[in-house]
Amino acid sequence: MGSAPIEDYALLGDLHTAALLGRDGSIDWLCLPRFDSPACFAALLHDESAGYWRLAPAAGGPATRRGYRGDTLIVDSEWDTDGGTVRITDFMPPRGKVADVVRIVEGVSGRVQMRMDLAIRFDYGSVVPWVRRSDGGLIAVAGPDTVCLTSPVTMRGENLTTVAEFEVSAGEKVPFVLTHVASHLLPDAARSEATRALGKTISFWQNWIDQCSYRGQWSDAVRRAVITLKALTYAPTGGIVAAATTSLPECLGGVRNWDYRYCWLRDATFALQALLGTGYVAEAKAWREWLVRAVAGDPAKLQIMYGLDGTRRLPEQTLDWLSGYEGSAPVRVGNGAAGQFQLDVWGEVLDGLNLALDSGLECEDTAWDIQRALLDFLEGNWDRPDASLWEVRGPQRHFVHSKVMAWAGVDRAVHAVQAHGREGPVDAWRALAETIHADVCEHGFDAERGTFTQYYGSAGLDSALLLIPRVGFLPWDDPRVVGTVDAVQRELSSDGFLRRYETDDSDSDGDVDGLPGTEGAFLVCTFWLADALHGIGRRDEARALFERLLGLRNDVGLLSEEYDTAARRQIGNTPQAFSMVGLVNTARGLSGEATRTRNH
Repeated sequence: MGSAPIEDYALLGDLHTAALLGRDGSIDWLCLPRFDSPACFAALLHDESAGYWRLAPAAGGPATRRGYRGDTLIVDSEWDTDGGTVRITDFMPPRGKVADVVRIVEGVSGRVQMRMDLAIRFDYGSVVPWVRRSDGGLIAVAGPDTVCLTSPVTMRGENLTTVAEFEVSAGEKVPFVLTHVASHLLPDAARSEATRALGKTISFWQNWIDQCSYRGQWSDAVRRAVITLKALTYAPTGGIVAAATTSLPECLGGVRNWDYRYCWLRDATFALQALLGTGYVAEAKAWREWLVRAVAGDPAKLQIMYGLDGTRRLPEQTLDWLSGYEGSAPVRVGNGAAGQFQLDVWGEVLDGLNLALDSGLECEDTAWDIQRALLDFLEGNWDRPDASLWEVRGPQRHFVHSKVMAWAGVDRAVHAVQAHGREGPVDAWRALAETIHADVCEHGFDAERGTFTQYYGSAGLDSALLLIPRVGFLPWDDPRVVGTVDAVQRELSSDGFLRRYETDDSDSDGDVDGLPGTEGAFLVCTFWLADALHGIGRRDEARALFERLLGLRNDVGLLSEEYDTAARRQIGNTPQAFSMVGLVNTARGLSGEATRTRNH
């Protein structure tokens, strides 16, 4: 069978890992026990032989209707069939001792023939487990993993797949509970009881969303976005993964396929703005604390991303036995960009920690010591070429956004001294900020065209240039800002949505990112455009663009990384934290609730 569209998938999660559930009742992606663990269902990146779990009417087909149950991460899917209507409720209870996926089949009317197909394939589809029967279900074991399935229905083996056929009538409920434990533990130790787990899960999400302070327009969209952001948070450490998946392509059939199941430092400020701006101080504090722990150490060895627990080594490898989503190979795990020099990250970290300080989050003295060390590194390295925030795999260059963020990091240090009484050589920092500022304005601005450029000496543009006024480098009404917004909108637009940059950098000695092919419109960049249009006074246009962006969400309110304007499809890893954070922050800005990182 072919791959389902990316927008067909809803997210389930337990704050340790996540699953993707299709409209057809199939879970095609699940990594256990963590976001970054090997998948036991990887049909998303190959076919059913890589593992899946389908539970649906025997007649098959997509659900007639589905949706999250209120402000929760519980999905109700209903099928209208010739025999009647059936509902399946899917969820993952917030993690206790073990990971559970719970599926409850409920007859709504009539009598419906049902079928379950379960193919567990550990290690991204490469390992078929040894399966044995147990009381009330089965146990599958291979290497470090054990998965147990408990249900009252009779199951049988069929072509290395576990199947069950049963009927459900109105008012009848049939539960299925899939539990993962380490293979050296007793598998019967802590399985969830379905009905009790459902009640606890409803209570958890209701209590959590009650803390949301956002009351502006687009409240439903913002609430779903912050729920998704919470679902992408690894609860033990507070780290927020960029997405729940790896290798969903930025171009269908192409090679721009990356593993996003890690925590990027540059997401810090944007995520903190979204969390603090919607009332989630505890989550913001946990993310800030993860950030401080992750960056501790030699500032010269700061990485752009880390593992969920701050792990530094994320070696990239390809899984050649997987064909990739719609043939988009290679499938990668790990991320080689972790070793790149990306100058902007030093500024992003300093900006994020400054935002936390301005917001009143208590901060240990060690956090300021770390910032001082980061500033020392910036002082000696701000003028180096780098790989940019887009992690290009072409030549390093003097990217304008990177220099702007270096300026922002130094500027925030001056602010910390002046506004919060921190100790430091403020005169030297102020002079350094002025030097960087002058350098960018001299070498990164094209006076003839009236716009900043992607990198020094380039004629190309970059959507990240829209952040120049947002971080306070220049005011919104500066003609250079207005000219840049106009140029970026004009030259990087694809049906009104923005690409990050031109992948064919014809004014230089080759492609700017060193990769073949193209990519879709980058959704967070288009949210930045809406922010920028609002900032320069084109507010009706900003709101219209934001409404168009909301229209790209799937039926359960999720956004992936990019959008293919020709195919009219979501592409890239999903759901993408950067996209959901962009939605929250833009909604706050257009509603008048946003707080900039600095006001100049």
